[in-house]
Amino acid sequence: MLIIPIKDGENIDRALKRYKRKFDKTGTLRALRSRKNFTKPSVEKRAKMQKAAYVQRLKDSVEF
Repeated sequence: MLIIPIKDGENIDRALKRYKRKFDKTGTLRALRSRKNFTKPSVEKRAKMQKAAYVQRLKDSVEF
C-alpha cells in the first residue's frame, strides 16, 4: 500500500503527481500486465536480445 503524506497547503494535483510517480516506480502495473499472458522463455529472450541490439545501435549512432 502506498502512503503519500500531504503537507499543509499542498496542492492536490502535486500530491496526485507524486502518487503516480511512486506507483510507476513500484512496477506493479507492468508486472500485472506481464503476468496476464504467458510468454515462452525463448520469446522473452529474443525480445531482450532485440532490445539490446536496438539500444546498442542508438548508442553507436550518437557517438562519433
